[in-house]
Amino acid sequence: MRFHLIDRIESWDADHSIVARKAVSVYENHWQTDESGPVLPFGLALEALCQAGAWLVLLSSEHRKRAALLSLGEVRVLRDAVPGDVLRMTAQVTSKRNRTAMMDGRVEVGGEPILVVHSLMCAFVDAERLDDPVDTARMADMLLGRGPMD
Repeated sequence: MRFHLIDRIESWDADHSIVARKAVSVYENHWQTDESGPVLPFGLALEALCQAGAWLVLLSSEHRKRAALLSLGEVRVLRDAVPGDVLRMTAQVTSKRNRTAMMDGRVEVGGEPILVVHSLMCAFVDAERLDDPVDTARMADMLLGRGPMD
């Protein structure tokens, strides 16, 4: 993944669920401004959730498969993320086949949901077609707290 929105993977259960987080900083360059100040575009909170799901697929397949988004069912945005928030993404596999999976997920701040997704469908693709396997393994180690952050 070239655009990383995950800072740490807190926990994961192969083929079932993942919990990841992202601290949002005012120094990032993708803020939108509304009447109350800078807000994270909801699409980036959704992308962070999708990346958490992609990491679940990568880790569950021992880095052989990646998730490619096919479709979204229901997406509810409950509030914006603002500088200083820590996003906590959770994704659960609701069904899995040989080449696809369906997941539900949510993004929370301080235990309160800010984005909820039902029926996120992804296809499995060979991971080495998209990223260098060595780079993927190194990033996984960092996100899991087993390696140095660059």
